[in-house]
This record gives sequence, structure tokens and C-alpha cells, in this order.
Amino acid sequence: MRVVSLVPSLTEAVAVSAPGVLVGATDWCDRPAGLDVVRIGGTKNPDVAAVTALAPDLVLANEEENRAPDLDALREAGLTVLVTEIRTLDQGLRELDRVLAACGIRARPRWLDEAEAAWRAVTPDGAYTAVVPIWRRPWMVLGSDTFAGDLLARLGVRNLYGDHPERYPRVPLDELRAAAPDLVVLPDEPYRFTRDDGPEAFPETAAALVDGRMLTWYGPSLAEAPRALSRALRAALR
Repeated sequence: MRVVSLVPSLTEAVAVSAPGVLVGATDWCDRPAGLDVVRIGGTKNPDVAAVTALAPDLVLANEEENRAPDLDALREAGLTVLVTEIRTLDQGLRELDRVLAACGIRARPRWLDEAEAAWRAVTPDGAYTAVVPIWRRPWMVLGSDTFAGDLLARLGVRNLYGDHPERYPRVPLDELRAAAPDLVVLPDEPYRFTRDDGPEAFPETAAALVDGRMLTWYGPSLAEAPRALSRALRAALR
């Protein structure tokens, strides 16, 4: 198999499960470290000609991370494109099985079994409300029907914008503060929130700085995500 991945988390999943299968990936695919494949542009602007030149048997994509016109162009070039849809943990686990099988990986990798077991064993420490910014200038937060929101819910965190009609609504900062969450969850991607950039906007609210890979990636990180996220949440609520 020759596979090109347009999704960083799927790149990691395939690369650690079947070294040598990937021949191309985006500039944003930084896991696993030292991945030596042809870079074909970004997730939102892949170089279609470069992907085609690699003559892949399969191109991996995601309905949220990649643009439909780019995927249509790849299909028009005669390539097979597998498009994933992942908005819950259960859906993510099913899609990972589908992706790995499509890449010719016959044995289910150990990390995927470990991820499933780790999330099955989760026991929430409590019940908390949160807002989860993903961008600022303007402020945007997790809304409804998101993978990250489902992970947080399993950890006992209720997203106050989880019933919003939009998946990633723009919400003024004053409104976010007025929602009076128990904590604000600040991942380091897509916007890189840090101790000096984010918590100061919510001076009256506990701030949990979390690894964005643990919160939004569906791949090997899922095995350690429950422990890492729980640790960050507990630290913020002390």
C-alpha cells in the first residue's frame, strides 16, 4: 500500500501501526517524530498535483479538517479518497478500525485496544461546567457535536455551549464570563493558549491548560488522554 494522509492524527495512527505505508503527509503532520515522507502542503490547501504524483493507493481525509473541493479534485485525478467523520469517541474508534483496515493493516494495533480500555475505565472525579475556547480575536468555543466535547463529557465536564446550534460558535468574551463556568478549558491547538495567553481573560475562573493533542486527536494519544486530561482538570480545580 501507498498512502497519503491529509489528517495529522490519522498520519500518526497509520505511521505507528504500519511503518512504511505512508508516502506523503501534510506539513502539519508532526507525529510520530522524525516521520520521513513527502510533504504535500497544509490540511486546508494540499498540493493536489504533488499528491497525485505520489500515485497513492489511498488518500486519508476528514470531513472537518479537509475541504470538499480539494477532495473532489483528488477524486477527479483518479485517486481513492477515504473520508472520515469523527464527532464522538465511539465513532472515532470505529473510524480508526476502518482506516487501518483500508491501509492493509490486518491485526488491530495494541494502542487501539489500550485506548478503548482506557476510556472504558474512566470514572469522573465530579461534575463541572466549562467553556472551551479554541480561538481568540475573535473568541470561538466548542459548541455542539464535537469529538473534544464528547471526551470532556466522559470526564465529567459539561460544555456550557454544548447545545449551541453551531459547532464552533463565536461568542463575545463578556458572554463567556457571564456564563459562569466552573472552569475554562484552554487547549494549545488550534490556538496556542498558554499560562500567559488565555487565563488572564477569565480572572475569576479556574483555568485548565490542556494538551490539544490529548483533547482533539484520534490516534495513539487516545490511550494516554484520559489520564493526561484528568490530571490537568484536577490541577485547575484544586
